[in-house]
Amino acid sequence: MTSTVQAAPAMTGTPEVHRGFWALGWRRLKRDKVAMISLVVVGAFLALAVAGWFNIIGDGWRKEVAIPYAAPSWLMQSAEETLPPAEEDTTSAKSSAPIVTMTQAEDPIGKEVALARQNMGKYASVETPLRETLPFGADLRGRDVIVKTIKGTSTSVFVGIFGALFTLLLGTVLGAISGYFGGKVDDFLNWFYSVFTSVPDMLLLLSFAAVAGRGIKTIIIVMALTSWTGTYRLVRAEYLKLKNREFVQAASAIGASDARRIFVHILPNISHLLLVQFSLLTVSLIKYEAILSFLGFGVGVTQVSLGSMLAEAPAELVQGVWWQMVAVTIAMSLLVTAFSLLIDGLRDAFDPKANK
Repeated sequence: MTSTVQAAPAMTGTPEVHRGFWALGWRRLKRDKVAMISLVVVGAFLALAVAGWFNIIGDGWRKEVAIPYAAPSWLMQSAEETLPPAEEDTTSAKSSAPIVTMTQAEDPIGKEVALARQNMGKYASVETPLRETLPFGADLRGRDVIVKTIKGTSTSVFVGIFGALFTLLLGTVLGAISGYFGGKVDDFLNWFYSVFTSVPDMLLLLSFAAVAGRGIKTIIIVMALTSWTGTYRLVRAEYLKLKNREFVQAASAIGASDARRIFVHILPNISHLLLVQFSLLTVSLIKYEAILSFLGFGVGVTQVSLGSMLAEAPAELVQGVWWQMVAVTIAMSLLVTAFSLLIDGLRDAFDPKANK
């Protein structure tokens, strides 16, 4: 009796490639055309911000290159106004007294004048004539609105990104500790959280800003200290849900420390939520910076941001000068809209519940 062994059927086609979480999320994001366009716009703003931080562009925003409130070039009329030729005043010329000249010896300051004329070439300065028009006009001091907007956008993006990073770091650490350990630690941090949330956000911002003073570093610190509550609540809820899962218990069984379980085993599982939270915080802090600078608690007097440019708008609008406000509005609208659309795309791409 013979036994027959059936050969295994040959595998056809290419083997299935198992992609990781981030690879799958990126593939979903690429399918969203609106999100990808928003990503390109946000990337352009980030490149603009980096170039502004290193003074590659926008460094000359303080230069007075035009007359005060020079109008945009596309608003100026092409026809030039002609003035009638001036008539010579013959009567005054006839009645004018003859000019009396003195020698250098008779002139009491003749020696000083002669010495000054010898040194005139050393100190002579060539003054550049101020322009009457610019592509998008000038402000009160004759500074180019386009260059000023580029530098102001760079400052606002800088404040928004670094403020969001510090806010995310503070809220994540406190939320992880509270959700993982629970008990009295959780009770204390919840009480601390309740104290902060009981006071309006804008009142906290203004209070901290009034005490700390003005400046970019101050704004970043103030925003981190007042905007961490949302991240804390999100991270705490996720740690309460994940700390009793099987992979955390397995890590505990092999002797992993609490710090390793918190930051190595649990934290990567909520990284997609932190990415969306970072984008949300960046948009919010850019708006907060504009509000603080508008109220006089933002950047210093030697710095410029979108908020400080908006603070000049009321006085300009009274005089009919609107182009600086329009430039700031366009820049901020593009930035905030692109970030908001990108946030929606990131949430759809990396939130597992939204893709079931």
